[in-house]
Amino acid sequence: MVVQLILGTGKTEEIFQKKSVAELLTACYNIIIGLRKKKMTSTPNTEPTLADVVEQLGKLSNDVEKLSNDVTKFNDRFSNYQQATQWVVQLAFTLIASATLTIIITAVLRR
Repeated sequence: MVVQLILGTGKTEEIFQKKSVAELLTACYNIIIGLRKKKMTSTPNTEPTLADVVEQLGKLSNDVEKLSNDVTKFNDRFSNYQQATQWVVQLAFTLIASATLTIIITAVLRR
């Protein structure tokens, strides 16, 4: 039963009633050969056809187009972010400069 589970067969051969190790190994070997033959006859040809290649090429083309659009959107967002950051930095320097001038002018006029 364990051998049947390991090999994935549904056969009900009485493998464990074999009297010798050689008979047990022969029974297992025959099951394996039978599975190989079954697999060889039931495996379809999976080589891609020209139509499959064209279909995959079309899918890849669509994917590239979507990625290109995503990159364009990202570039626009990044450009906006970069410009906003420059404006914030410029505003900060302007505020620092105006505060500095205010302090200097106040100090000079008090004398």
